Amino acid sequence: MKAAIIGMDGKKGKEMNLPVQFAEEFRPDIIKKAVLVQQSHNVQPYGVKPTAGLKQTFWVSKRRKAYKTTYGKGQSRTPRKVLSRRGLNMYFVGAFAPNTVGGRTAHPPRAEKIFAIKINIKERRKALRSAIAATMNKILVKKRGHLAESMIIENKIEDLKKAKEVYDLLKTIGMDKELERIAQKKIRAGKGKNRGRPYRKKKGPLIVVSKKCSLLDAAKNIQGVDVCIVKQLNAELLAPGTDAGRLTIWTDKALEIMEKEKLFYEKKETK
Repeated sequence: MKAAIIGMDGKKGKEMNLPVQFAEEFRPDIIKKAVLVQQSHNVQPYGVKPTAGLKQTFWVSKRRKAYKTTYGKGQSRTPRKVLSRRGLNMYFVGAFAPNTVGGRTAHPPRAEKIFAIKINIKERRKALRSAIAATMNKILVKKRGHLAESMIIENKIEDLKKAKEVYDLLKTIGMDKELERIAQKKIRAGKGKNRGRPYRKKKGPLIVVSKKCSLLDAAKNIQGVDVCIVKQLNAELLAPGTDAGRLTIWTDKALEIMEKEKLFYEKKETK
C-alpha cells in the first residue's frame, strides 16, 4: 500500500510504502476494549469519609429498668441518640442506621477501590495496529464526521513554532472545512457545566511526529488538534470515544521509525 507525501506547499511529492502496521484487520471490539482500559487509568478515586454518620453516641438499652431505655415506649429497635431529656424521660431520635436522618450510607463508595482495568499486552498492541490502519480508511474517517482525508506530510512540519503557522499550513493542505468544523462548540447539557467542562468540543486532526519538537507546543492553542510522538501513541488518541478512523497527519519520518523499529509488534529478544 502506497501513499503520496504532501509537501509544505500542499502539493503531492514522491510516494512511499506504508509500514506493515497499516495492513492490520479492522477490529472495533478490541479497539473499544483498549480505549476503555486507557480511560480507566484516569479515573480519580473517590469515596465518603470513613467516620461519616458515625460520630454520635447511639447506644440505647433494651432492658426493662436500665438507664437510657426505650423499653415499653412502643418504639422500633432502630439505633437512637438522645436529642433532649427531662430527668429520666429521654427524647430519642434515630441515629447511625442508614434509614435515619444524618445516619451512615448503607454501601458507600470507598476511596480504596481500584478502577484500573488490565489488558493483555498482545491485545493492546493489536488494538493499536488496528486503530492505525483505520486512520487510512476513507470510509471510517468520513463516518466519524471528518471533512478531509488522512495523509503523510514532510518532516519539516515538526519545525513550526507558532500556532498561526500550523493553522495556515493546515489550510494549505486542504483542511479548511475541517478547521471550521472543529472551531464550533456548544454548551454541554447537564451538570458538567458546573464541573469545569461547560462546552462540548469536536475532535479534529491528530498529528503524529517522530520526536519531541516545537510542534508539540505550537499546536496546543488550536481547538481539536492533538500532536503526539509516534512511540507514545495510544488507542484513545487514535479512536476517541472508542470510534476508530480519526483524521491523522503522519510525518514521513514518523512512519520510517514505525517501520524500522516495528513498533506495536511483539519484541523479539536478540542473542
